Amino acid sequence: MAIEKVTDIPSDNVYAYALSKTLTKVSSPVTVGLYSECQNRINMVLKNIEVYMNQEAKRREEKYTKGAKPRSITPSISDVLSLILRLLFYRPVWTEQNQNTKNIRYMFVRFSAWHFAGSDLLWAGLVMQLTKAIQNNFGKLQLGLFRIAQHDEEKDGGKKKIEDISKHWRSKKLGCIPIWALILIGFIGSLLILIPLIIFGFPDLKKHQEGEKVEDPVVMVHWKVSPSLYLVFLQLELCDLYYCLLKNLIFNQDLKIRQGLDNKKVSQQLGLMHEVRKEMRLLCCFIYFMEIFERRRIRVVLEITNLDRCTPKKIVGVLDAINILLSDDESPFISVLAVDPEVLVGQVQQAEDCLSKRDSAYDFLDRIITLPFTVPPLSDVSKSIVFGNIVRGQSEMPEDIPLEETGELAAGCPATSVSVEDECSVKYSETEEQAIPLIAKKGNVETFAAAELNLEEVDKLTESAFSCISSRDKSKLQTYISGDTMSMRRVINSIRVTIMIMETRKLEPPPPDKIAAWVVLADLWPCRLSWILQCVEDDQQSDEIDGSFCAADNTKTLWEVFNYNSLELCIIGHTVENFLERDGDPELFEVFLRKDFKFTVGELEMFKLCTVNLNYSIKNELARVRGSRRLKRAGRNAFLSLSSRTVMNMKTEAICQELSKLSFPEKYLNTVRENFIDGRTILFSDPRDLRQVLQMTLGEWMTFKIRFLGVTPSNRTAQAKTPDATNPGVVICPSGQ
Repeated sequence: MAIEKVTDIPSDNVYAYALSKTLTKVSSPVTVGLYSECQNRINMVLKNIEVYMNQEAKRREEKYTKGAKPRSITPSISDVLSLILRLLFYRPVWTEQNQNTKNIRYMFVRFSAWHFAGSDLLWAGLVMQLTKAIQNNFGKLQLGLFRIAQHDEEKDGGKKKIEDISKHWRSKKLGCIPIWALILIGFIGSLLILIPLIIFGFPDLKKHQEGEKVEDPVVMVHWKVSPSLYLVFLQLELCDLYYCLLKNLIFNQDLKIRQGLDNKKVSQQLGLMHEVRKEMRLLCCFIYFMEIFERRRIRVVLEITNLDRCTPKKIVGVLDAINILLSDDESPFISVLAVDPEVLVGQVQQAEDCLSKRDSAYDFLDRIITLPFTVPPLSDVSKSIVFGNIVRGQSEMPEDIPLEETGELAAGCPATSVSVEDECSVKYSETEEQAIPLIAKKGNVETFAAAELNLEEVDKLTESAFSCISSRDKSKLQTYISGDTMSMRRVINSIRVTIMIMETRKLEPPPPDKIAAWVVLADLWPCRLSWILQCVEDDQQSDEIDGSFCAADNTKTLWEVFNYNSLELCIIGHTVENFLERDGDPELFEVFLRKDFKFTVGELEMFKLCTVNLNYSIKNELARVRGSRRLKRAGRNAFLSLSSRTVMNMKTEAICQELSKLSFPEKYLNTVRENFIDGRTILFSDPRDLRQVLQMTLGEWMTFKIRFLGVTPSNRTAQAKTPDATNPGVVICPSGQ
């Protein structure tokens, strides 16, 4: 029963739950590498992590019975006043009790690197986002008071000293007297002095009122204003406090970082990073202070997303900032680096001056990541569930105006109706007939598409195609669809458009599973499908050029077409390597076409008119490469050279028979037999090694090379003799197909 319950839970929730439980156990600082190819799955895991971690924090507080309860996250007026008094007159004491408390609070900060990609220093945007989140969570006033009244760079720069006492707060003292007591005594003393003077006045003022003559008028003015001077002197120290507080509220950390970035003298040196590091230390100390006040531990979970979309230099800057600014001892930060690992490693590998000769991108990341967590690929069951959820989510969207109503309006619109002039234009001359009917034809197509489209049939066929993917009983497409939700959305939208085009063109639709399978084929293997399309097209054109005009064999399967032309694709693989990298698993491609979905050339001709999710620029590039090889094939035919496919399939005895036709001496035939030289050896070995083994003269070698390796221009001989640098296993074979 336990296994059945686990399989019923979506896999992303399982991984999010396991990771959240781990993060509640580990001590900070920690840097998590959350790896997945699908950005939507990353976002889903992050959301679930937030939910599970908040639930765990709430469960701990409800279970806590020792000592006072933690304060509310949304403080009351009394809590705010209590916090201000503690900021001004007290210092926290680190004790065993408050450091080992089980109560905890998680504060989640999402940083999308793509939003700050335009900044020269991406890591500075990360620090500003973190600072802004802490200010908004705790308040600018509280952070400003802490900066003025609590923070001391020298004292707070070291480790926390744990004391074995029961009190959590200690009064600030001047000498042996607490500061709050001195201020209270000074305030009461000032009142005791000022109130009698204001009420009874001063002796000099009384004599002046009784008519006594005062010789110096300046003294009289001095005594008149002397009571207010006491109040002025009393407020001088408070003014300095107000000024510092107002300065920290206005000129916060965001403005300091921006000023440092604008100042080239600062940003080009280590001074900016040093200043930012000090500010990060201040934020850490402020969080420590709030831990004692709230009676719970506080952990800031920094979620970094979309970092793999930025440039290599900026990526390395953010990774360095995580390692330098957020990984100090006793730091309260949990950094979650949510990226596609393959893209991230490739970007880091391209960064200049960040890796040593012995270092690699993986070593660089291993020094930063303390908890790697790779989200495994979705199972077939999970992919079916996710695909069904996406389909249901799209079906719940409000529908647009029905196309039938649009057709009725369009039919009555003068712009789309066929006028008498359009009907009479057929009687005009051929030149006029080619120029005018374009407008009439356009109107006819729009009216036909709007008026005669059967939307009910389209919806029914679309739902059936979707069910072939989401239902495990109808087909095996769950095995082939990608786990990336973006790819699933492309498949869903492409199925809708494909069926709509079939209905518009009044084509007999194939079974729904065939439609869904074709869309999946074009989405997962665009290069291989484009290669099949180009090969079929070239074969048809070759039949017409030869004059036979015979149609291609429509019963031939696409796998047979691909398998027959796979050798040529292997030879030109280095020229279309970027396109081949877009394709999915080659073995799955073979199983797809050879076993599960045996598409034929006839079905290809039908689907080709409705395929919208295939980029034809790939097919055009393959056509260009094939066309350049046909020029070499012309030279091969002129010199009676053998094709590379023919040479590939030749055995040792076939090579000897071909040498006999060329009137080569018997010793070369014996050498071929002794060294077991076949067609594969001739194509994929170094020509220099082959000539050295055969011990041929220059003339004999040229005859042999033209026959078996084709014609190579003199300025490209070196290229033909050596393997490709990027693909050591692929030899550039100039002999054509």
